[in-house]
Amino acid sequence: MKVAGIGFRSAATAADLQAALTLAGEHVDALASVAGKAAAPAMQEFARAAGLPVISLQEQDIAGEQTLTCSPRIKARFGTGSLAEAAALAGARKGAPGASARLLAPRVVTADGLATAAIAERLEP
Repeated sequence: MKVAGIGFRSAATAADLQAALTLAGEHVDALASVAGKAAAPAMQEFARAAGLPVISLQEQDIAGEQTLTCSPRIKARFGTGSLAEAAALAGARKGAPGASARLLAPRVVTADGLATAAIAERLEP
């Protein structure tokens, strides 16, 4: 199972989220983000258009997650280096006790900086 972790600023649109996923370059089975972003209109519109479920995570689900990149702003806010990378990892493991996950690549950022995406793959135990 592959999950796209999505991070975005409040000004981002569904098109921005699609652009981030396109940059990531992988087919995914689900999208994941923290609860506030998972419920945001842009995320819901994007998920509907893409036909993908959204995995809603709590902030404690991603805190302390080891990521390939590190944004000081995200580290201070969420306790992890990249919201997109951490959400991808936590989302890929969600609902599969004992499973692990790995990032396929570092997060990608849209040209305007409004959205990020990272893809993680679940590794079965």
